[in-house]
Amino acid sequence: MPSEDFQQATLELFEQDRVGVVEWSFDFALNGAEIDVWSGQILERFSDKNALLGHGVNLSPLSARFSERQEKWLAHARSEFELRKYVHASEHFGFSEAGPIAHGAPLAVPMTPESLRRGQEMLKRYADAVQCPVGLENLAFAFCMEDVKRQGEFIDQLISSVDGFLLLDAHNIYCQVENFGVSERELLVSYPLSKVREIHLSGGSWSFSETGARLAVRRDTHDDVVPQEVFNIATLALKLCPNIQYVILERLAYTMMEPEQQQGFREDFETIEEILELCYV
Repeated sequence: MPSEDFQQATLELFEQDRVGVVEWSFDFALNGAEIDVWSGQILERFSDKNALLGHGVNLSPLSARFSERQEKWLAHARSEFELRKYVHASEHFGFSEAGPIAHGAPLAVPMTPESLRRGQEMLKRYADAVQCPVGLENLAFAFCMEDVKRQGEFIDQLISSVDGFLLLDAHNIYCQVENFGVSERELLVSYPLSKVREIHLSGGSWSFSETGARLAVRRDTHDDVVPQEVFNIATLALKLCPNIQYVILERLAYTMMEPEQQQGFREDFETIEEILELCYV
């Protein structure tokens, strides 16, 4: 959010009071970055309206060891959630810290009793730090079909330990549909849909194989408009999930530098408005 292109793309949406909720990646400031005045005002406004969601990126909830870096991350989260009023807090399923590596895209874990125990312990630490409901977002990446089939059940076991929720990312579902050849409905119903409280929509990209083993892999890179397939998945999810409260459109900073890209973001927003009206009005 704190980038000039994001402000240019969204300013009229905020001015027209069409945005009902904002999600903030609150660990943004841990790398030394500062929040600009405009973004700070947005955060305060939606905090006051009880319409601010917290989304963590770098906790790495399923790492094998509880590190000093994670302890500092949780301390920052505690301070942030005391500073502003958040409705809930989420993080990504998987791990991004191991050994000397502290940051990166989250990866799938072996779905063993030990992984479950460590993940449940971390979620309890997370819930204690933020003092609000916590949840996990489904992961786009998988090493094998078994990861795809079991992720929903494993996430359910994790979040049940804290009476938590599932953040269902429609583009991540799309990635697995494309990369593993499963059906949208089959994949969706493998998740605890009654626990879905929030949905993400975004675009992504294709990475083409250098070895020729396969043509391409779909990745959740948040750097393009939302594909029609993702809108279709989100529409199906809205019908299958009885307790959804929030729908978030994601876009990476500095990926909308051209006016046409900013207009594309607004058109995605308008499509989501139309889908919500179709499903709920």
